[in-house]
Amino acid sequence: MHPDARHNLFLQLHATGCFLVPNPWDVGSAHLLEHMGFKALASTSSGFAWSRGLPDHKVTLPLVLEHLREMCAAVNVPVNADFENGFATDTEDVFENFTAAAHTGISGISIEDSTGDTNNPLFDFDVAVERVRAARKAIQQSKQAIVLTGRSEGFIANRPDLGETIRRLTAYADAGADCLFAPGMKSLDDIALVVKELSPKPINVLVYSNFTTVAALADIGVRRISVGGALARTAYSAFVAAAQEIANLGTFDKLASTTPPTDFNTIFG
Repeated sequence: MHPDARHNLFLQLHATGCFLVPNPWDVGSAHLLEHMGFKALASTSSGFAWSRGLPDHKVTLPLVLEHLREMCAAVNVPVNADFENGFATDTEDVFENFTAAAHTGISGISIEDSTGDTNNPLFDFDVAVERVRAARKAIQQSKQAIVLTGRSEGFIANRPDLGETIRRLTAYADAGADCLFAPGMKSLDDIALVVKELSPKPINVLVYSNFTTVAALADIGVRRISVGGALARTAYSAFVAAAQEIANLGTFDKLASTTPPTDFNTIFG
């Protein structure tokens, strides 16, 4: 699919209804999800970091840009980029990094308001808004129809303040964000309030455990659902469990329930 067609499809998916954008962490997992019929995919900073033997947020910008290029070249569906906090603090650097990301083939990209500093985990309000403006400016100048998602990280940065989250997301929308996202929210009442307060902007919800269903989120008006590093965590957990059984018990029971290798050969072939 031509990049312009992917961009248009991704925009259309945000226009109505509710859609899933699961998160592969490498080319193989991306191929599998595309084969299963998902209409769009999203990268995951944690899943990709683990695949490189690194903790989340410790992958360098050049590696992430190469990863995005590789993922976009591997599939025919739109790819949304988990671009963390833009790998920068100053707005000039945010602009430069988003300009580079816009030319990797992505159809969407997010910017977080997290600092990486446990003592001061969120950028000050005004700084965070200007960073969104810089990301929007970079996308506009790239002349790519890329969906910009503004993320407020309070609920996963030990600052779970619903009022402040809504205040920030509202400001990010005004600054040019097309979609809004507050990862870590689990209360359907809180999510419904965010959807209501930010309407008509589409809201992304992160589902990282079994606290809800697609139907329940669709019913309250959520437009986009992602799973972050949950699929990667599930895969690595199964790997660890099987390897521990072999190492500790000398048995191979967990290998018996896996998908036959011929299935993967057929898909990847």
